[in-house]
Amino acid sequence: MPDAGPTAVLPRRPLTVGELLDSAVLLLRGHARVLIPAALVLATAEQFLLHPLRVAAGARPPGFVFHLGQLAPYWGLLAVGAATEAVIVLLLGNPAARAAGAALLGRTAGPGELVRPAGARPGATALLAAGVGAVMLVAALLGPGWVVAWALLGSVASALVVDRVAAARAPLRAAALALRAGCRAAAVRLLGYLVWWIVRVGLGVGVFYGLRALGLVDLTDPAWAVPVSGAIWAGVNGVAYPALACLDAVLHLEGRMRTEGLDIRLSRAPAGLGEPALLAADR
Repeated sequence: MPDAGPTAVLPRRPLTVGELLDSAVLLLRGHARVLIPAALVLATAEQFLLHPLRVAAGARPPGFVFHLGQLAPYWGLLAVGAATEAVIVLLLGNPAARAAGAALLGRTAGPGELVRPAGARPGATALLAAGVGAVMLVAALLGPGWVVAWALLGSVASALVVDRVAAARAPLRAAALALRAGCRAAAVRLLGYLVWWIVRVGLGVGVFYGLRALGLVDLTDPAWAVPVSGAIWAGVNGVAYPALACLDAVLHLEGRMRTEGLDIRLSRAPAGLGEPALLAADR
């Protein structure tokens, strides 16, 4: 059995909320070479996608805040932003979930393993990312529906690549795990989002105004302010998104230990059983 002390990435036991957050950070730190570059590419693409919507909504950098009289386009901007966040976190959740599964079994997955298509189910992941993005878009347009959708869909990637369930079952599996134990996983996922939202806003706005105070470039000029702000937000999200994906992966496996006895199953597993079979959910 792997070390269950405080330095273990994912101990084989139910965890406190603080331990879950710590485990997610440890998982990200151990696999930053894969997760952060991928996140930076996706976060940069997101900035290009959101730019015309920000222009239409009259949202200006660095905070892109709401302006009276632009409610409809700004609401659409928020909804698309919520959808792109969900898609990116799910895509990053695929390698994060496989890394978390390896950590639970007492080893560290190498970068090559995380980018290898074998076992990653890339086609199903892409289809589920598109579906989750569509759900988040509609839910965000409905306002409070975003909170419910975000809380319930965190384990989709883990259900697909760790539990090895059929793609059609993955969202239902994720929602079921999120609702167990008094909606504990759903609440922790929302808490994690709130924590990282505060960090993102603080860094995104703070770095922009810090650069403006230094006077290296004229950030009162939109020709500079827009690309610089976009680069800052891409950089901030390039860390926040994989952190959220790692939290989802840790939450999923911890939820299985808490409600399905995965830790007990692993301790009793016969020698020689392959990793996919060890972690796969019961059919």
